[in-house]
Amino acid sequence: MKNTALLIIDMVYDFTDPNGRVYYPDNAKIMPKVQDMLQFCREHDLLIIFLQHRHRKDKFDKNLVNMRPNCIEGTGGENIDPRLPVDPVKDYVIQKRRYSGFFGTDLDLVLRENGIKNLLIVGTKTNCCVRATVTDAYYLDYEPWVISDCVCTNDDVVNEVHLTDIRKYLGHVATSDEIKKMVINEEL
Repeated sequence: MKNTALLIIDMVYDFTDPNGRVYYPDNAKIMPKVQDMLQFCREHDLLIIFLQHRHRKDKFDKNLVNMRPNCIEGTGGENIDPRLPVDPVKDYVIQKRRYSGFFGTDLDLVLRENGIKNLLIVGTKTNCCVRATVTDAYYLDYEPWVISDCVCTNDDVVNEVHLTDIRKYLGHVATSDEIKKMVINEEL
């Protein structure tokens, strides 16, 4: 059994499409690399988990108090970008209402049930949902590997600062090419 999974964080319509409510243009830049990493992980039979930012329609959500409404169920904004196809038989889709993919979800249980230790992390936003998920992964004794050319936020400097902190304190940061070599050599 392989002990590595790919986490795709919040690559949903509202973040990835120019018509989305909180579109970040850098998501268009990383999309081809994320698509390539998804395909690579499928070819190497790694577990794929999509984390889907999603808020309940017409219900209070603290996260929406100080930000633009986004990823509201039923609007389409919460849908995973179709350029990243979900395999309904093999993949997991885990909905989340907070930044971390672990908070208030069964992500930890899914990972443990599948014998996962290493987490390959891609998606948006490095300073928010990626960082929060990496922090919780670290606290839960997983080995987070953030793929630097497959994550972004709305500011390149902020992105680099958070990648530097992750590398220094919480996990590992590597390029997609470095990760692929490690997977091929069975180092992950």
